[in-house]
Amino acid sequence: MVGGRKSWFHDEVEVNMVVKVYGPVRAACPQRVMTCLLEKGVEFEIVHVDLDSGEHKRPDFLLRQPFGQVPAIEDGDFKLFESRAIIRYYAAKYAEQGPNLLGTTLEEKAKVDQWLEVESHNYNDLVFNLVFQLVILPRMGKPGDMALAHECEQKLESVLDIYEKRLSESTYLAGESFTLADLSHLPATRSLMTDAGMGHLIKERKFVNAWWENISSRPAWKKMLKLADL
Repeated sequence: MVGGRKSWFHDEVEVNMVVKVYGPVRAACPQRVMTCLLEKGVEFEIVHVDLDSGEHKRPDFLLRQPFGQVPAIEDGDFKLFESRAIIRYYAAKYAEQGPNLLGTTLEEKAKVDQWLEVESHNYNDLVFNLVFQLVILPRMGKPGDMALAHECEQKLESVLDIYEKRLSESTYLAGESFTLADLSHLPATRSLMTDAGMGHLIKERKFVNAWWENISSRPAWKKMLKLADL
């Protein structure tokens, strides 16, 4: 890392310019973007944003992301924020490069979008609240709300039961191919299992666990973990 920046790329892939990813490498949402870029073999540079010091709320960063959140990207003159919008963009921009992460038919693409919405609204929020109450607040020297954590755990159990049924019918969430629908789950699920110590929620469900073992063994995800030193 030089000057708060770290570059990661595939030597075998030629690209015209380096994508800049603004955000801490250990944060879940930037990891979603980095994993997508690694899947697609797109060169990128990490520009560290120090959340602890409030760098994401400073005027210069707010010009890049007006809501003061990470990540944001810069690709030449093009700028974009919101991690799921970013991964959709790169999956489409590099559709002919690397794995097809969007689906092929109109119906497959609709299924990918459906499960991305599920991940965003039904899964990620619950996992974030669990990790926030059990890990982040204690790290800050503040007590977590155990009642809220228990409530989130119960709700997540119900969500994962739905996942279990779905994954008993197909290898991946949107069908028989790995897509953004699966990729988008990687950072939060790792944090749930490793940081919050709630791996039993995944492991006790046969098909969910098989899915997790499958998607978390992908080379791009392993490279991302190495990059983040996790």
